[in-house]
Amino acid sequence: MQNRPADAERIYAELQSIIDRQEHIQEFDTWPKQQIIEYIVTRFHDVHRQQLPELIRLAERVETTHVDSKYCPIGLTQYLVQIQNELEEHMQKEENVLFPMLAQEHLSLPAGPIQVMKREHDDHLSHISDIFEITNDIQLHPDACNSWKALYLGLQAFINDIYMHIFIENNVLFVR
Repeated sequence: MQNRPADAERIYAELQSIIDRQEHIQEFDTWPKQQIIEYIVTRFHDVHRQQLPELIRLAERVETTHVDSKYCPIGLTQYLVQIQNELEEHMQKEENVLFPMLAQEHLSLPAGPIQVMKREHDDHLSHISDIFEITNDIQLHPDACNSWKALYLGLQAFINDIYMHIFIENNVLFVR
């Protein structure tokens, strides 16, 4: 996959849509950092750890069954495995290093580790752009089977979650 800059306007529109529908960012203003961290881990880290294995399973099934279809998202399984590995490594760094540092209210923000996490967030957003490319913007063709439909619905949920996850970390937790 070639790295393309993420389409900032589309990402912003997606984030705004998600904020309007799902989350109440203003509530985070009153939460202590530890509560935000716990929310991120349970609402996003734990969920991503459930989402990606299922998405990989579905992608593998779709690629195997529909390999001859011009609509088949060839390479999606392998790409999702790569995303899973990178995201797991990223989440482990947050949970084991950065979040414990941030939870200590008396310490100043660790600028170096935060910058590393933000760069990795940019990489994750680039991966989302690549998913859109592989899946033709997650558009189903009329004869898609149930596994394919489930895959694309799951991808949409994962993408919405990753956008919100990154937004909360970058714009709420890291600016405290």
